[in-house]
Amino acid sequence: MEAASPAIARVWFDGELVDADGPRVGVTTHALHYGSGVFEGIRAYATRDGAAVFRLADHLERMRKGATLLGIAVDPDVAAEAVVRTLRANGHRDAYVRPLAWVGAGSFGLDVAGHAQHFMVATTPTPVHLGGARTRLGVSRWRRNPARALPPLKLCGGYVNSILAKREAKARGCDEALFVDDDGFVVECTGANVFAVSGDRIVAVEHADALPGITRDTLVATCGAECRPMSLAELRDADEVFVCGTAAEVTPIAALEEREYGVGPVTREIAALYARLVRGLESMPAAWLATA
Repeated sequence: MEAASPAIARVWFDGELVDADGPRVGVTTHALHYGSGVFEGIRAYATRDGAAVFRLADHLERMRKGATLLGIAVDPDVAAEAVVRTLRANGHRDAYVRPLAWVGAGSFGLDVAGHAQHFMVATTPTPVHLGGARTRLGVSRWRRNPARALPPLKLCGGYVNSILAKREAKARGCDEALFVDDDGFVVECTGANVFAVSGDRIVAVEHADALPGITRDTLVATCGAECRPMSLAELRDADEVFVCGTAAEVTPIAALEEREYGVGPVTREIAALYARLVRGLESMPAAWLATA
């Protein structure tokens, strides 16, 4: 593990809380060479009743699915306890939470059998990703990993695809990259799902290669968005465009290549609704907020 941020005092590592700069991994760690790990991005928020983690069970169930594909054992109940204990140990209320499970040291080769398995949780108050700021999108020359080749889950190795697209977008002066497929249909951004607003219609862009985002699911359930495929041409013609994700929350898009968008009232309303939801100020299923 890299040197920890000063804001991260303690991490959960293989069943116990330890100093953040304590854990070490071997140079033959399988995940280091082959990307054999799975992670989640989760957020905790300060509420009237103290810190609460938004949709923790859903995040950890998605993590379990990815881990199972790699032969890694992740128990969502054990992982949830680790998340809560790490947040408490660091005194974090508004925080980003990163659980990670990975295949450890052993011989070289693709077979994961016989390797140790590890699990960690780190929490940080530092804002990450787009952070709600108005963003300029560039259409990536890269294609998203096709679901028939790599399942749309948070597998560590799969995010090299996002790194390549993000680097290219930033080299062109954009903040974020937008993936489209070979037929010109929108997939998603490097770490966020896409929504479009035209008049009073809200569309959550749907694509088989996109991550089934938990924030996306939250917004669809609460703002009545239609879920369907969308071409890049239709997205350009929308009145408003925003993207969403655990780290990005609800982020308005200022421009898509040369197409500029104004500050949209629907996007503002949805962003405000989401901010109330995650802090327990709006009606929602009780299971969506887990007390930390």
